[in-house]
Amino acid sequence: MSETVKHIVIVGGGSAGWLTAGLLAADHGASLRVTLVESPAVAPIGVGEGTWPSMRDTLQRIGVSESDFFRACDAAFKQGSRFDGWVDGTPGDYYFHPFVLPQGFGESDLVAHWQQRHRGVPFADLVSFQPHLCVHGKAPKQAVTPEFAAVANYGYHLDAGKFGQFLKQHCIGKLGVHHLADHVDGVDGVDNGDIAALQLRVHGRLAGDLFVDCSGMQSLLLGRHYKVPFLSQRHVLFNDSALAVQVPYPSPDSPIASQTTSTAQPHGWIWDIGLPTRRGIGYVYSSAHCSDAQAEATLRSYLGSAEAPAPRKLTFDPGYRDHFWHRNCVAIGLSAGFIEPLEASALALVEMSATMLSEDMPATRAAMDIVAARFNDTFRYRWDRVIAFLKLHYVLSRRGDSDFWRDHRRQESIPDGLRELLLLWRHRTPSRNDFPRTGEVFPAASYQYILYGMGFDGVTRVRGADNARLADDYFREAARLTASMLPALPGNRALLDHIRRHGLPNI
Repeated sequence: MSETVKHIVIVGGGSAGWLTAGLLAADHGASLRVTLVESPAVAPIGVGEGTWPSMRDTLQRIGVSESDFFRACDAAFKQGSRFDGWVDGTPGDYYFHPFVLPQGFGESDLVAHWQQRHRGVPFADLVSFQPHLCVHGKAPKQAVTPEFAAVANYGYHLDAGKFGQFLKQHCIGKLGVHHLADHVDGVDGVDNGDIAALQLRVHGRLAGDLFVDCSGMQSLLLGRHYKVPFLSQRHVLFNDSALAVQVPYPSPDSPIASQTTSTAQPHGWIWDIGLPTRRGIGYVYSSAHCSDAQAEATLRSYLGSAEAPAPRKLTFDPGYRDHFWHRNCVAIGLSAGFIEPLEASALALVEMSATMLSEDMPATRAAMDIVAARFNDTFRYRWDRVIAFLKLHYVLSRRGDSDFWRDHRRQESIPDGLRELLLLWRHRTPSRNDFPRTGEVFPAASYQYILYGMGFDGVTRVRGADNARLADDYFREAARLTASMLPALPGNRALLDHIRRHGLPNI
């Protein structure tokens, strides 16, 4: 091994491997050699179909055409999440977590004045125009809006299998990533514990300076080779199984939803994601509370047809590795951990990990341990924040139709940090002070959308007449934006059809 870090070897393809390869190659060019090894015998899981707005920045950073991306990946716009039946399961129980910040967020205590004077209007509907765009199936931009630019903030829904292939072609053809289709049979170490090389079945010995484990839940390097412990979070978040199906639309011009819809069920929840050619639907559930047969019956009831395709069964242990960078090996994606698909954090964590790796790339092996310590500290914090945020959805629910929901509200299942925040929030609004780190996974605004969408009963102090007038100005601004955007923006399907035929303007 050389002292200078010159060669990065990535084990595993799929979205995690190719996003990492793309960011490294785009950021470092010829100064780093990037080689990705993926086994032709191992298929990617291929069900991560939701992204955050950060994906726009990532794709633009690696030089992708957004129009090509839409066409190749069967992609659609995502403007946030809609939660049906999570509060108490009664008719009309739904709320939105949009991607757009509340109007005037951070400038006025919007929550206090919503509680005092507008409680009859759902919080997100009052402070943001985006839920109204979603209800009406509107796209977040116009046909003349350039690639990656937005009228309303957006991420994507996509076909994960096609996305991996699209990234692969781009990375090899445009960014100079070296690709080996081969199986890893062994790992060669050196006396200090570093990895010196991989033993490949066909290509033999492949040496490198830094190894990135993107091998999925196998975690070939970090888990199997280094035996870094896995920290299960099943005692906090119980879901460990999913049944996934792909279903066609009733007709070619059926509307395409502008958000992920998450519908609560007795023992979990169902995701519903609209792509241009189909819907991706799946039931995430706890095997400790529900049998596979019960889960399939629930899924088929949601689909409204016993003739739906046989679902694909997926299992996972919710949790993450004790640390993510060990010696000269760093894990990104499922090899680092997985919780559950609620709020679509998996690909976002891949982006965050690959971005931090690229931006803090150690120049030498001597600097690697410093970078590794920072990386581990950052991602322990981020995984804990993901867990707390997802748990919040369950803790606030008043559903009592099964032990699944009642068990989620048991105090011993709630992380200490979340319990403390809930106590603080009984008398004040979640703010930036509660989430002090740079690059928080979920901002304070996201917590506000969930808390007050779920009917959290905290009462915030009102801070004076001037603040009230300012809050009302922001409420009116959100209403004005809604009124102007609804007639000006095309439908989601109409814009996606236009993109497939004509593309979007370049910036």
